[in-house]
This record gives sequence, structure tokens and C-alpha cells, in this order.
Amino acid sequence: MATAATAPQDGLPASPEAIVVRFAGDSGDGMQLTGGQFTLSTALAGNDLATFPDFPAEIRAPQGTLFGVSAFQINFGSRSINTAGDAPDVLVAMNPAALKVNLSALKPGGLIIADTGAFTKRNLDKAKYAANPLEDGSLAKYDVLAFDISEKTIEAVKPFGLGNKDALRSKNMWTLGLALWMFDREREPIHAWLKAKFKSKPDIADANIAALDAGHAYGETAELAGPLKQVHVDPVPTDPGLYRTVTGAEAVSLGLVAGAQLAELPMFFGGYPITPASAILHHLARLKEFGVTTFQAEDEIAAVCAAIGASWAGQLGVTSSSGPGIALKTEAIGLGIMTELPLVIVNSQRGGPSTGLPTKTEQSDLYQAVYGRNGDAPMPVIAARSPSDAFEVAIEACRIATQYMTPVMLLTDGYIANAAEPWKVPDPDTFEPFPAKFLTEKNGEDEEGNPTFLPYKRDEKGARPWVKPGTPDLMHRIGGIEKHELTGNIDYSPDNHQRMTDLRKQKVEGIAVPDQEVALGETSGKLAVVGWGSTYGPIHQAVRRSIEKGCSVSHIHVRHIWPMPKNLGDLLRGFDHVLVPEMNTGQFKTVLRDQFLVDAQALTKTSGQPFQIAELEAEIAKFFDGIPGNEGGQVPANDEQLPSTEM
Repeated sequence: MATAATAPQDGLPASPEAIVVRFAGDSGDGMQLTGGQFTLSTALAGNDLATFPDFPAEIRAPQGTLFGVSAFQINFGSRSINTAGDAPDVLVAMNPAALKVNLSALKPGGLIIADTGAFTKRNLDKAKYAANPLEDGSLAKYDVLAFDISEKTIEAVKPFGLGNKDALRSKNMWTLGLALWMFDREREPIHAWLKAKFKSKPDIADANIAALDAGHAYGETAELAGPLKQVHVDPVPTDPGLYRTVTGAEAVSLGLVAGAQLAELPMFFGGYPITPASAILHHLARLKEFGVTTFQAEDEIAAVCAAIGASWAGQLGVTSSSGPGIALKTEAIGLGIMTELPLVIVNSQRGGPSTGLPTKTEQSDLYQAVYGRNGDAPMPVIAARSPSDAFEVAIEACRIATQYMTPVMLLTDGYIANAAEPWKVPDPDTFEPFPAKFLTEKNGEDEEGNPTFLPYKRDEKGARPWVKPGTPDLMHRIGGIEKHELTGNIDYSPDNHQRMTDLRKQKVEGIAVPDQEVALGETSGKLAVVGWGSTYGPIHQAVRRSIEKGCSVSHIHVRHIWPMPKNLGDLLRGFDHVLVPEMNTGQFKTVLRDQFLVDAQALTKTSGQPFQIAELEAEIAKFFDGIPGNEGGQVPANDEQLPSTEM
């Protein structure tokens, strides 16, 4: 029978606006799959949501160890959700290591659901527990619901003749069933998914369905006092339309395909597997019917060179990686800049340097993106702010690359790539096409006035013509050696190299990007909190809460990192202070200081975890000592105490 510890809280309210749940267990416990299916059920229930999968770096760490814990966090509610949440309300811990690694994140009074069957002496030793925390009173400030999920799973699947080891593989489905009951979710979509997933193994499908239903039935029938209650979260009000959940990797992939379609080009993707960028290759490989060719190369250099070759041949070349792979691609990216061919490079950033934190998120490749090439090699850089935003950013990257004949780097990160959120599928007719133009006839005159081909004669955007190989009379040289400013012949002369360096720089600096808007707040005031990339959600909510307290603070979020919006400098100078939170040691802060001579201050984090709303709000409060309800410039420690909550 389950045991429920007495805690000083009354559990979750019957109908809260938002709830944060974290599933945590061994890397073999199926926590990502459990979280993904709970996300599906939540989306179908009409809640807004945001997720954060958190993987161990090891491919398969020793079972039950602290460094082998895998977690999946979801924040869902009946109002707008921008982040995966700060402190979880509910922690599902499948073993002692999962409890130990994640307990510090759980809010006081939060609910722990634990599998007592996994709290063996061996597992407690692996997690470095001297005593069983479920029994020693150390969890007194939480609600604790502890019972033998392992045993109940084995019992549920016994009719299917599975041994204990195979039966325990369904433990995550039993847990998911309990969660579906607890939050009033339908089981039928998960039934259908299991039948489809195990179509060739119907016995396995039936066993998992039995485990799922058993967990759900346990929630319905167990006579437990205390924290096990059914909680209903109302649907969020939404505009009519077609919605789906989307991860950043999916949105980038769909945006790249849409961008190629708007440019009226076939797309070639050259990639090499690397965390967390591999998912883009996986998604694009399933989209061949849209004129997409995918190529898994033998290494990063081959992947980018193949993409450049495809652009030379008249397709839209695309490549993708994370920081270490981008480093390997760097020489070839310089080749793309020198040859002035369109190329989209997606960098899904992760913790570094070197192998660093391969499964954790970071924003530490900004210098690499803006400055990290030999020679003066300017390149446009844009950044997505959320999983769904990655769709439009990918289209923008395709537009810039094809209209200005240049490589473009699109920055996402591990959080954006893996996280999911609802996405209103846009109407394709709302996007303006930007068809690529290929030169088919001579475009200049020689000294005698005869028609001739000038492969580096530029248009009003500073872009050279794009010519498909084999076009009659338009044969020309291509390569990494400096070319004459018009004829494309090899030209080492000092004056020519100066002019070509200036022309390439002017082309990138002249790229038309929209003026910078203020995401929240006024266009001037005491403090501007400036972000880029995946810091959008926590910054937005922290600024919103601070405004509600009476602070003169605004949120500015920059998509176009290079070149920057032309009005950004004047906008920043309208504030007394500029704070730049970023998951690195202050790279964007340095770029802003360099470009606009503003005294930007950095708030940095390189823990591999996203910013929390509360820590950003605490930093903002330092600029507003003595605001109402915030004497001394401090903010409440617990999320639930704040006047406006985005958990």
C-alpha cells in the first residue's frame, strides 16, 4: 500500500492556472518518452505549455547513478506559458538518484511521487544516501506519495507472460497512466500511439496499454489520504486555427523547407550527426517530397562542402551542427563567404568548449558566429527565441542567403532544439515569396564594348549574380583565392583585395532588417533588459512581473544579431541602464558595447540550465530599491508568492 507523508501544505489546488511537473529517472526509464506523451495529452486538452527535456551527457551511464538521471519538465496551464517553469509543483522520481538530483528544484510543499520498489539499498548507495529519504523524515517539507510502482507494473503486465526485466520496461507507462488520471487527461490518444509504435509487436503494445490503464485505475480507486487528488486545468483561450506541438528542431526543419519553397529552389542538406543538431537531419530526411535532398556526410567538413557545392549547382545549400562541428566547418564557411554563394548554417548551441556539456544548453557560440573566421569574413547572424519562432527565423535565413548571396548563420540552442510548445500553423499565403534569380545572359561589356560576363558585378543589394553551371557563355572561375572585383579572374593586387574586402563588408552591413521593437514595456525608461535567443521566455515574464510592481523596465529581444537593426543604438540610449542576461560569460553585452557605446551590464549563466524567472526578477529588482512590495530590492524566493505567476 502507498504511504503518504504528512506535509505542511494542502497539495495542489483543484483548478490551478498553471502547473509544473518534472518526470525524472534513470536514462533507461523512458522519461523523455513519458514526458513527450504527457505533452501530447496536454496539448489535446487545450492547455498552453512549454517543455524542457534534460538529458544526461553519457550515452548510457551506469544504472541508478547520479550522472545517469534523465528528466523532462513541462509547464502547462490555462493562460499563456512562455517558459518550462521555475520550481516544479510535482516531481515524479523513479529512483533515489532521480530524487537526489532534482529535489533542490522542487518548491516547498511540492508533491513527490516515488517508486519505493527502486529505493533498494543498492540504489540508495549509488545515489549516496546514507538512509532512505522516504523514511527518515528529510522530506517533511514536501507532500510525499510513495508506493511500489515496479511491483504494480509487474502485476499489471503478468497476463502477457513477460519476465520481470521486460515487464519493468512498462513502468514509465504505469506512471504516465497515473499522471493522466491526476491531471484529468484522456488515455485514448496514448493507446493509439502505442498501437502504432508497436504495430509489429502487438503483445508489447498490449502490455504497455495494460500498464497505462493500471496506473490510471490506481489513481481512480486508491483510497489514499493526503496529496493524491485529481486536478483539472482549464483550456487556454486560443484563436481559431490549426495547432500542433512543435520542437525547435522540427520548426527549423519546416522553416528551411518553407524558405526553399518561397525561394522556388530545391534544397540540399548536408549534415553530420552531433547533439543536439542531429534531429534536424532526421526531420528533413522525411520531407523528400518537397524537393529536399539529405546527405549524411562522413564528417563535418564534407557536410558543409557538399552544401556549398549544391549552392554552386543552383540549389539552396544548408548545413547544421553545434559548436564543435561549426568549428570544423569554419574554413569552408569562409569559402562560402569568398565565393559569395547562398548557404544556411544552423548552429544548435550547447555547453562548451570542446565536447563540454553535449546535452546541456548554452549561448556561448555568439563570438564564433559573429567573428569566428580567418580574415575579414562578415556573415549575417540571426537567432530564434523559442521553438515555434525557429520556423520564421529559418525562412528569414533563407531569404537573406538567397537575396544577398551570402552564408547566413542561424542560432538556436539545446533548449530550443529539444523543447516543445504549441504552434499555430501559419497560412502559407501570408509569407511573401522571394524567388531566386539566375543570370542567363551576359551582363556587361568589355573594353571594346562587346557583351561579356562579369561574375562579380553587383546589384543594388551588393549581391553578385547566381549562375548555374553549364549556362552558355557564362563560364567563370570559383574558389577561395581572391577574385577581381568584376571579372572574377584571380587578382592578388592590394587595391583589388581592399575593394573586395570593403564590398563584402558593405553587402552584409547593408542587409535590410526590420527596426528593433520593444517586446514589453515602454521605448524609454530606467532599465532595458536586452536578450537574444532562448532567454526570451524568462526575461519576458520577469519584466512583466516587475512592471506590475511599478518598475520602469522594458524587454528588448534581438533577432538580427549581425547586422543589427539600425535603430537599436538609439533605442538603448533611451534607457538609464541596460542589462543583458545570457547563457555565456557576456558575449552579446560586449557586442552591444562595441557597436553602440552603451554601458551594458551582463547577467551571465553557464550551468547548462536555462534562466529562471525568479533569478532574473531578483536582478531587475536591484535597479529599483524600495519599489512597492519590494523593500530593499529583494523579490520573494518562492514562485507562488509573486503577484503574477508564470511558473
